[in-house]
Amino acid sequence: MTHYFQHHVFFCLNQREDGSACCMDKGAEAAFDHMKARVKKLGLNGKDKVRINRAGCFDRCGEGPLLVVYPQAVWYTFVDVDDIDEIIESHLVNGKVVERLVV
Repeated sequence: MTHYFQHHVFFCLNQREDGSACCMDKGAEAAFDHMKARVKKLGLNGKDKVRINRAGCFDRCGEGPLLVVYPQAVWYTFVDVDDIDEIIESHLVNGKVVERLVV
């Protein structure tokens, strides 16, 4: 089976209207914007490369913020853009999972 993208990254960008914990309250939008821009700047985006997408709720709000990388189905949490840069460099560029950020 071939995949259109080498890595397809989904960010939970759900905002809970009832005020309960959600990824958007923990910087997910800024992290998404940063990863999308960085991947593009590095020339990693496009067919056979990397795609960064928005997603709805992953139903794991207490573990967030979250992103998941397919087709490997690796779930990551992150704190700041340094974590996002590490995921890009280690996982998306070099194929090595960032174990300390795996959920």
